[in-house]
Parts: sequence; C-alpha cells; structure tokens
Amino acid sequence: MKVLQNLFTFYRDGMKNMTVGKTLWVLVLIKLFVMFVILKIFFFPDLLNTHFDDDASRADYVQQQLIEKSK
Repeated sequence: MKVLQNLFTFYRDGMKNMTVGKTLWVLVLIKLFVMFVILKIFFFPDLLNTHFDDDASRADYVQQQLIEKSK
C-alpha cells in the first residue's frame, strides 16, 4: 500500500511542476480523441450490425470470410 501511495505522490508532484509537459499531454489527449472517436465514426463503420440482424448470421459471415482468406 505504501508503494502505491509513493507512486501516486511521485506522479502528482511531477504533474504540478510541469510547464511544457502539460501542453504536450493536452496534445496527446486531443490526438487520442481524434484517433479513437472521430476516425472510428467516419472511417470504420460497424458493417456487421448494419448488414446482419442476428449474431448467428454475423458469425457465419465472419467464418466464411476467414475461410476464404486462408485459401
């Protein structure tokens, strides 16, 4: 438990004293947001949910695609 408390204190104090690092962390968080939210919405639609109604037909389609790709 003491190790976790020391680790938390280390990071808390380190974040308080950062100047440029805070800006870099903001940029990293914005980049992650764009990668995982914006790109997913526009470039990676959920095709299985839009083309198939139930789990069995989705599973059959995926199985068929995997078998065809392995040939």
